[in-house]
Amino acid sequence: MHVEHHELHQEFPEMKDVINTLRTGNPMFARLFATYHRLTGKVEDLEEHDMPVDDFTLEDMKKHRVKVKDDLYHMMLAYRAGQQSVK
Repeated sequence: MHVEHHELHQEFPEMKDVINTLRTGNPMFARLFATYHRLTGKVEDLEEHDMPVDDFTLEDMKKHRVKVKDDLYHMMLAYRAGQQSVK
């Protein structure tokens, strides 16, 4: 089975520097990033190995991952906007 990878750096290549800065300087972002990374790994592992799992469980994991990704994205946008207003 072909598995799409959803690493945050691949999802938002234009935000690579922002991601790295926030991961090291913002504890909330770092926790959300770790949660996103962990969920992505679990989902990809389940899909790649075609492991038996309830469809609802997998869908809930994917929905949670999307929510976390959305939260991370908003944090990145806020950081970027703050950086631009300083210039």
